[in-house]
Amino acid sequence: MKRIVFFCLLAGQALAQHTAPSPKLAPAQQRIKDEMLDAATTFLSTLTPEQRKQAIYPLDDVERFNWHYVPRERKGLPLKQMTPDQRLAAMAMLKTGLSQQGYDKATAIMDMENVLRVIDNRPPNDTYRDPTNYSFTIFGEPADKSPWSWRVEGHHLSLQFLSLTGQVLAQTPTFFGSNPGVLEYDTHMADKRMSDPRIVDLPQKGRQILKQETEKAFALLKSLDSEQRKKVIVAGVAYPEIVTSNKRIASLEKMDGLMLTEMKPDQRKLFLELLQVYLTNYRITLAKQQMAKLEKTGLDSLRFAWAGDLTPELGEGKGWYYRIHGPTILIEYDNTQTNANHIHTVVRDLTDDWGEDLLKEHYKNTAHSKP
Repeated sequence: MKRIVFFCLLAGQALAQHTAPSPKLAPAQQRIKDEMLDAATTFLSTLTPEQRKQAIYPLDDVERFNWHYVPRERKGLPLKQMTPDQRLAAMAMLKTGLSQQGYDKATAIMDMENVLRVIDNRPPNDTYRDPTNYSFTIFGEPADKSPWSWRVEGHHLSLQFLSLTGQVLAQTPTFFGSNPGVLEYDTHMADKRMSDPRIVDLPQKGRQILKQETEKAFALLKSLDSEQRKKVIVAGVAYPEIVTSNKRIASLEKMDGLMLTEMKPDQRKLFLELLQVYLTNYRITLAKQQMAKLEKTGLDSLRFAWAGDLTPELGEGKGWYYRIHGPTILIEYDNTQTNANHIHTVVRDLTDDWGEDLLKEHYKNTAHSKP
C-alpha cells in the first residue's frame, strides 16, 4: 500500500505594509487589525475576477449565517480551486486570527480528511473526504474604517472573524471537530475501523487533535466529590450530538450543572484551565477580549454539566458529553458517534453570535449608512 501523502499548508507572511496606527486603539489591537486587513487584501489581490465573485459576499448577505460542520459543498472559494500561491495567502489570513495552538488544530483537522479517505476506502481523488474542500469567504470589502467579516469552513471546522472600525473580534459559532478522535491501531477497540491494518502506516497515527479538551474535562470530573457529581451529571446517557447543532441562534431552556461558586479552589483552577483551552485557540488579544466579556458578566455564574460515561476510553463504544454554560456563553463537547471516537466541539455567544448587535451599534454611531 502506498503511504498516504501528508497534506500540509504553510502560512506565508502578509506582504502589504501596515497602515499608520490609530491613536484610539491599543497597540495589540492595532497590530492584529492591520495584519488581518493586510492579509485579506493580499489574498484578494491574488484572485482572478471570477474567483473574487466567488469569494466575496455583501456583509449583510444571509450566507454569512449559513454554517455547518458536515462534509458538503460550501459557498466561497475552496482551497482546491486555488493556486499554490493563493493557498499560501489564504492560510496566512487564517493565521492572523489564531494562536499557534488554534492554527495547528485547524490544519490537523483539514489533514484528517486524508485519514478518512483511507478508512472509508475512497480513491485518492475523492471529493467527499477532501482536505482541500475548505472554503474562504469574505463578507464586505476589507477596509480600515468599514466593517467586514470573513470565515473559513469545511468538515469539522468553522471559524469567523469580524473587523469593526475599532477592533477585530473572533466571532462565534466556533467549531472544531475530529474523526477519529484518536487514531490508534488496536485490535481490541470497539471501533473496528481503528483495527484496520491499512491505518498502521499512516503518518497521522497517534494523533489526538482535541486531547486537551478531553483530558482537562476528565481531570475536573475526577476531582468532584459525590455530592458535586450529583449536580454535574445531568443525564446518564450522552446526547447523540451537540444539542444546539448548526442553528443560527443557539439556546438551551435552562442552565444545569455545578456552578463555579460551588467548586473548591483546585477545582476552580481546573475549570478555568478547561475554559482557556477553548478561548486560546485564538490569538491572545482575541482570547483576552472573550475572557473580559465573561468576567464582566460574572465568571461565578458559569456552570459545568456532564452526560454519559465517566471514563475516558475513546473508541470503546461508550460516549460522553459536557458543556460550559453561562448567561453569555455555551461551550459543548460531544463524543458519541463512531463508537465514541468522533468529537464535536462548539463555542456559541448566547447574546451576540455573528456580531449582529455590535454591527447595529456601529451603524447607529457612525455617519455612513448600512450597506
